[in-house]
Amino acid sequence: MSWLFVLRSTRPDSTQDAISQLISTTFDNSDSESSQSQNSESSFSNRAILVNTKTQTPDIPKCNTDTTKSNDNNNSIIVINNNKVVLKVFMYDLPSEFHFGLLDWKGNEKGKIVWPDMKTNVPHYPGGLNLQHSIEYWLTLDILASEFPETYPNNARTVIRVKNSSDADVIFVPFFSSLTYNRYSKTGPREKRSRNKVLQEKLVRYLMSQEEWKRSGGRDHLILAHHPNSMLDARMKLWPATFILSDFGRYPPNIANVEKDVIAPYKHVVGSYVDDQSTFDSRQTLLYFQGAIYRKDGGYARQELFYLLKDEKDVHFSFGSVQKGGVRKSTDGMRSSKFCLNIAGDTPSSNRLFDAIASHCVPVIISDQIELPYEDVLDYSEFCIFVRTRDALKKKFLINFMRSIGKDEWTRMWNRLKEVEKFFEFQFPSKEGDAVQMIWQAVS
Repeated sequence: MSWLFVLRSTRPDSTQDAISQLISTTFDNSDSESSQSQNSESSFSNRAILVNTKTQTPDIPKCNTDTTKSNDNNNSIIVINNNKVVLKVFMYDLPSEFHFGLLDWKGNEKGKIVWPDMKTNVPHYPGGLNLQHSIEYWLTLDILASEFPETYPNNARTVIRVKNSSDADVIFVPFFSSLTYNRYSKTGPREKRSRNKVLQEKLVRYLMSQEEWKRSGGRDHLILAHHPNSMLDARMKLWPATFILSDFGRYPPNIANVEKDVIAPYKHVVGSYVDDQSTFDSRQTLLYFQGAIYRKDGGYARQELFYLLKDEKDVHFSFGSVQKGGVRKSTDGMRSSKFCLNIAGDTPSSNRLFDAIASHCVPVIISDQIELPYEDVLDYSEFCIFVRTRDALKKKFLINFMRSIGKDEWTRMWNRLKEVEKFFEFQFPSKEGDAVQMIWQAVS
């Protein structure tokens, strides 16, 4: 429509009839597509129905990325070639208190050295549940490593740091907001405000004073807020920027939405299942869930499902945490189960989905508002099962549905999990097609 009005304003006489026809055609087609969409929705009123997926061409954004699908035994395999994409990133030299200083790394006393020596001293990120929202750490490392190709050679690199912001495609804000929330959101005994709040206020003042922000109003800036509670105080002022999030659960749609922001995966906490030789029969548990059962907000479904499933003999549904060997128990449980429940909790998404992918345990997603990473590239119906919450809460619906899935269908999804798991791996240095490069592709 914008182009049509430009044409109308520049060539009012010769193009009026053509423009009118185009407008008419556009809205006619739009109505037709809307009607088709409504008919499709009514035809598939139950999202839980498994689809025998055929190879389809995904709707991929137009960027300089060569993305193709090849056919192998009637299963579509994503082949991503990032060689043509080099995203030019300008990264602010924020003081270390905003990033690696939170990992107890110290620059020099005068504050002139704000980044660690990537050749000799890469700071370690804390383990446990901190890891699941560590996206900020991996992306920052990848930008810094791009300055040392001799140390970190990578022919498939998708990002490079530039020193002049006018040369950049995107302006990166290296604030470890999730780590700040996890470690410093509570107010100390002699503090009026938490360190988390103070750092957010300082960040807003810093950005608003920068020429790069003034030039674009922040629209070309990239800000990481992967933990749902991170950036709670600053997000309302920084919303023109692109956020990298885990989901939109705690954001109003005018602040964060699928049109301008990027959904990134959690880093899985359980270990990757290397050389998985399991089979449908060797995984004796049908359905597995271990985690917090009583949750607020949208998490009511967890406790309802607990009461529906707790007495089923081939279901493991229990409370669990990272303490007292919780990660090890979850690892063993997922690797010995055919299906793993991913139920909405406080927010639509959780790390459990990515733990299941790493364990090759077919995810069963019961979260009506969930947004998933790389949905323009990956067809999640090939390796996940979606069940509407209202259906899952019907007596015997979920357990009967899971028992109806046969060996061949499960094996097909299990094989697909092993093919796509690399897209959810965070690592340094990054490798072609891993989570770091997939996120850069989404940003691009």
